[in-house]
Amino acid sequence: GTSWSWGWASAGSSILAEFGTLHLEFVHLTELSNNPVFKEKVMSIRKLLNKIEKPHGLYPNFLSPVSGNWVQHHVSIGGLGDSFYEYLIKSYLMSDKTDEEAKKMYYSALEAIEANLVQKSPGGLTYMAEWRGGILDHKMGHLACFSGGMIGIGADDGAPEKRQHYLDLAAEITHTCHESYTRTTTRLGPEAFRFDSGAEATATRLSDRYYILRPEVIESYMYMWRLTHDPKYRDWGWEAVEALEQHCRVESGFSGIRDVYTMTASHDNMQQSFFLSETLKYLYLLFSDDDLLSLEDWVFNTEAHPLPIIRKSCLQDEVTEEKTVSE
Repeated sequence: GTSWSWGWASAGSSILAEFGTLHLEFVHLTELSNNPVFKEKVMSIRKLLNKIEKPHGLYPNFLSPVSGNWVQHHVSIGGLGDSFYEYLIKSYLMSDKTDEEAKKMYYSALEAIEANLVQKSPGGLTYMAEWRGGILDHKMGHLACFSGGMIGIGADDGAPEKRQHYLDLAAEITHTCHESYTRTTTRLGPEAFRFDSGAEATATRLSDRYYILRPEVIESYMYMWRLTHDPKYRDWGWEAVEALEQHCRVESGFSGIRDVYTMTASHDNMQQSFFLSETLKYLYLLFSDDDLLSLEDWVFNTEAHPLPIIRKSCLQDEVTEEKTVSE
């Protein structure tokens, strides 16, 4: 096919979270259609990313579709990069833990993230900074708050000596994201929050004070509840329910708000599509029994649509059928 780039992206580059967030759906499509071409497409992307040199083991957000090289060294676990990492561990889980390449890439990336991006604030909050050519920007976006859940679901398959460490890291990040909510007047989180100039999990810029019904914090609550059954995650989820009801519910649905630090609501008059597919779904699952869309049987794509885990026994049956047909 023809490579594509966005005009607003750096130097007409392709975006990591765009070309890196196709794997689950294309592999599932191959399973449904029995046509290998879809899986082959995403595996060729992975092959390039696995081969290309990565600064300090990190994956920058922008890649040239022409040269196949990184365009600039901006690394973020939030917007522009987020779901690439999510799809590595979820590809491994969806394969019934047979996709060893995805597993290796995920844990290598996580080690690089820990070494270069994970920080501890003076107040003891663990957060994911952004990396710009070797210089840390001590900002964490709401989008990056999915990483608590991501690290949590991958904890059990890490090296035995690191499993508890990963679960602890997941809990610390989820706690930090909860703090970004509790430190606002509305108990809803800002679009981004900072950890510099005395700030601790608060938005210091007017342009970061809005909330557009985003799901990532609640997503991590759901995963951490399912993994630990610590009741605080349900308590935190209920805080979000009450805040959504108080500040975001309007006559025809729910609206984002322009400033989470004031009780005088200024609605943006938009109900984002992900509010239904993710925010409300993750809240529902948080308060449901574990066997409803069990994590043993399902993997959620980046918009929270459930895809079935491809059982090893099913793959073996397919191979047997193919041999029988060929004979």
